[in-house]
Amino acid sequence: MIHTIKKAITVFSLVVFGSVLLYNCEPDPDSLGEQLFLDGAAQGNEESFDVTAFNINNNDSIRSDASKLGLATLGTFNETQFGKQKASYFTQLRLATYDPDFGKNPTIDSVVLVIKPTYVSDSLTPNTIDDGFTFTTATDANVNAKKVVNTYPINKYGRAKIGSTTAPFNIQVHVVEDFLKGASDVAYSNTAYNVGSLLGEKSLNGNVSSVAITKDEDGSALFTASTPGIRIKLDNDYFKSKIIDYQDKPELQDASNFIRHFKGLRLSATQDDGYLIQFNPNDLELIMYYKYDNTAVTPNTRPQATYTFALGSANTHIGRYEYVRSQAFYDYVNAPVGTEGHEKLFLQGMGGPSIGVKIPEPTLTDLKKLYSEKKAAIIGAKIRIFTDKTLWNNNLPKPTAFAIVQRDKEQPTDPKETTTFTTDLTTLIGSNNFAIYKPYNLDKEQAYYDFTVTQSIKELVEGKNGVDVSNVDKYFKIDMGSFLSNSQTGSLVGVNYTARAYARDRAVFVGSKTTIPKDPNRVQLLVTYGTK
Repeated sequence: MIHTIKKAITVFSLVVFGSVLLYNCEPDPDSLGEQLFLDGAAQGNEESFDVTAFNINNNDSIRSDASKLGLATLGTFNETQFGKQKASYFTQLRLATYDPDFGKNPTIDSVVLVIKPTYVSDSLTPNTIDDGFTFTTATDANVNAKKVVNTYPINKYGRAKIGSTTAPFNIQVHVVEDFLKGASDVAYSNTAYNVGSLLGEKSLNGNVSSVAITKDEDGSALFTASTPGIRIKLDNDYFKSKIIDYQDKPELQDASNFIRHFKGLRLSATQDDGYLIQFNPNDLELIMYYKYDNTAVTPNTRPQATYTFALGSANTHIGRYEYVRSQAFYDYVNAPVGTEGHEKLFLQGMGGPSIGVKIPEPTLTDLKKLYSEKKAAIIGAKIRIFTDKTLWNNNLPKPTAFAIVQRDKEQPTDPKETTTFTTDLTTLIGSNNFAIYKPYNLDKEQAYYDFTVTQSIKELVEGKNGVDVSNVDKYFKIDMGSFLSNSQTGSLVGVNYTARAYARDRAVFVGSKTTIPKDPNRVQLLVTYGTK
């Protein structure tokens, strides 16, 4: 299909490719130059070309160590196309101070793990309790107080209800028995670790709350948990045997000894279906409340004290993902690619499949003919993919976060591939109108996405710095999860740094192998070019 594009489109391309035009001092009909747009005689055409689109089976494995894990994921979600996905999380913990002094005759009151999941902040349900509420202070005094509870729904991906019943969500905390190495070590999501005794568990109702307690007398704060969190009580006896009883011993005197003495914690969910939740692993809190003999005063007292363990960035954090796939899934994903590609494309984060898109030789030949015979200049090029209305017809949100990279093999016989940003991203990312991809119809039954590949296609067709590069074995790889940027500068961290390690989204797309000739919903390359 060929459409005539209005002149406004070519004006738009001037904005995007302005830096290219500045260097075209001499008229050149074989390049994107000024004369293409002179006197209104230029015609802009959009034409659809075939591509070879295929699934990339990542074997349900991905790096999920601390350097990749922007968010930790818990839960289980089971759906028809991608099967069952179960996510758990492993972390080390360190002492806030080494060789700690817990005082004389310390006894533990409670140990609490606090998880702060992402939540829907603009959906608040306030609940104030102030009639007859009393608060017990550290000195065991009862104080008349007011308690305010603010409740928010947890951000969920999956099935919040199973039938008419709220989906269960039960978190368990276990001891880790294997040494988890260092925070900078590589770890993969499909690695199994041995766990020991259960330390605690808690069932959720799908919500999370913050609590504030103030004195009735003067309004002063007695307790504040400003960030909504899930509080899980852990086994006092275990922490007595591992922490209190080791006071003044080598196991608590340096980090190296401690992470071998107390190897870590596993957080997991027990249900077989439901939804996935996420939290920042560096925001976990582990607090031990205890009392000790204070002999510095007469009579002696037993004040309450707290000890907060360090669960932040110095520790190893690992996402563990388990999958149960259907045979139909493998039939699609592992089908022979051939020249037509795959019929259906499966895209999923957290170690699931990626999508590859290759420009086949016939398409490249057609584009080169346009360039050489019609003096056509490529103004824009995009890979368009459509969600599949048959296999992906559900209430899950359409994904909106992707990454696209180039994969090159310099020599056909060399199996080593080089991964780079697309040429468009490296040359045009500063342009006001540039977007790596654009989503459309996200609220409709069938969404579609356009991935910008203009400069990459121009290089394949027109050459790079006067050199023909069309013989390079090249394809585009699309992943679920956007590129990560530096919070200080806003620049992208690197080609291998994306949210894919913790992206919960997934979708099935129409492939390039179809029974309908020139199926308008197939994966396709749309090229806008100008001719005189």
